[in-house]
Amino acid sequence: MAKRGKKYQDSFKLIDRNNLYDAVEAIELVQQTAKAKFDETVELSVRLGVDPRHADQQVRGAVVLPHGTGKTRTVLVFAKGEKIKEAEAAGADYVGGEELVQKIQNEGWLDFDVVVATPDMMGVVGRIGRILGPKGLMPNPKSGTVTFEVEKAVNEIKAGKVEYRVDKESIIHVPIGKVSFGTEKLRENFAVIIEAIIKAKPAAAKGKYLKSIALSSTMGPGIKINPQQLVDKFITKKE
Repeated sequence: MAKRGKKYQDSFKLIDRNNLYDAVEAIELVQQTAKAKFDETVELSVRLGVDPRHADQQVRGAVVLPHGTGKTRTVLVFAKGEKIKEAEAAGADYVGGEELVQKIQNEGWLDFDVVVATPDMMGVVGRIGRILGPKGLMPNPKSGTVTFEVEKAVNEIKAGKVEYRVDKESIIHVPIGKVSFGTEKLRENFAVIIEAIIKAKPAAAKGKYLKSIALSSTMGPGIKINPQQLVDKFITKKE
């Protein structure tokens, strides 16, 4: 195991590894343990009681964080006709069709964070699925990135829309903002994404759904959160 730096070790001492914190306590600790000289990203990790090998236990979606992520995201839109003008007017960074597919295929160009495509362009985009897919860039209807509502899609992404998707280890990793946001903004972003994940529980998932939850900053240690408190809060709210 790699030796941790002094800043990490100092941060680690602030955390009780045997304690499951409530969300606000964890958010406050994340800010205290972020010792880097840059504005660290706060990441949420949620281990779910699902088997992602089964299609009916996939957990995937997207949500607009009320305070964004603190990062400006570069958006590529595949469209044609009037939808090109709509995408450009909405603030998309790159808009096009076949020529962009060729650029990605031939030049390995990937200078974008999110890809949006109109449904009539998916045949073209499908040709680069093997390139975009492994990088999590392939447009998908469930995340709202395959749509004719191009203006809405681009605006939401620019406003702080994030995608969440369970990986092969049954874990969702998603950013909820920057350390500089402060406790209240991070708490509100956290609540929105947790509620979305709870609502996305597959009918086929049995037993405990939220198995473990942790917050961490880019360079800081993980801080465990009590999952049951969140289930009680959001299930009660839903009912």
